[in-house]
Amino acid sequence: MRINLDHAATTPMRPEAIAAVADGMAHWANPSSPHAEGRAARARLEDARARIAAALGWTGEVILTSGASEAIALALRGRRAVHVGATEHDAVLRAAPDAPRLPADARGLVAVPVLPAGAIVALQCANSETGVIQPAYRGPAPWLADAAQTAGRYPLPDADLIVVSAHKIGGPPGIGALLVRDLALLEPVGGQERGYRAGTENMPGALGFAAALEAPRGWVDGMASLRGALDDAVRGAGGVVIADASPRIPTIAAYRMPGLSSAAQLIRFDMAGFAVSAGSACSSGSLRPSHVLAAMGIAAEDAAEVVRVSFGWTTTADDVARFADAWVRVARR
Repeated sequence: MRINLDHAATTPMRPEAIAAVADGMAHWANPSSPHAEGRAARARLEDARARIAAALGWTGEVILTSGASEAIALALRGRRAVHVGATEHDAVLRAAPDAPRLPADARGLVAVPVLPAGAIVALQCANSETGVIQPAYRGPAPWLADAAQTAGRYPLPDADLIVVSAHKIGGPPGIGALLVRDLALLEPVGGQERGYRAGTENMPGALGFAAALEAPRGWVDGMASLRGALDDAVRGAGGVVIADASPRIPTIAAYRMPGLSSAAQLIRFDMAGFAVSAGSACSSGSLRPSHVLAAMGIAAEDAAEVVRVSFGWTTTADDVARFADAWVRVARR
């Protein structure tokens, strides 16, 4: 039986979400159509939107998107004075390729200077490669917070724009949202989603997103002790816990195995029945070194020996214990 420890890339859909998507497909019609079927689909879509906001404790606007990457692009579209943390997700760096990068220290923490109100700062809640939690931004400039790895598991930040993703929490792929405190922060383009996104609305996906958010979250409570046990096993076998002294969410950890490349580790763990990764899913297929680890001052040769392990709603104590044993065996060889 294989064990999935790559939940930061995507996590299995919850049965509640699968059932909700199937129900939406069974009653599918274009929510923008004026006929009775379209109006019924619109009602379902708006019900899902309201449930998503309620489950997240959000009182602002909810713009449904195809995922976190599109939500980031919408938030930064037309922006000139953008400042981004050096450890932000590739989707942020692609959306603002010329933006000044705010440096991170060796712990992966980004210090944001005082920015003018006309600027915008993109600062993630928790890093998708290391799990490092960024301090909340406080300043006059609007804050775009990438909460793809935390929303639905931990409270939302007090940000002006927040990015969330369904497939990271057991919802369906192809659906996410941009939470907006003030629509004046966005550039309208016409089309659907109050004129801020063009394209047929994904009503079945929105229903699955809502169902996943409403599912029990108690599984998160036990993750800190599981990751702590894995940290101890890695240290005991001569490994390095990346950002060991930093505040980290308990569902993501990065480990360096000195002397063995990330690629070789992934092959050995895969053959042993474990799914883990090297970096974020959006960049792990490339040969580029991790910009996150580089921003933390980690040498390229050391970064090339790092793998990421991430937990989700299906992770058990036995899964983690078995992986810890496998890590020790591979390291000792």
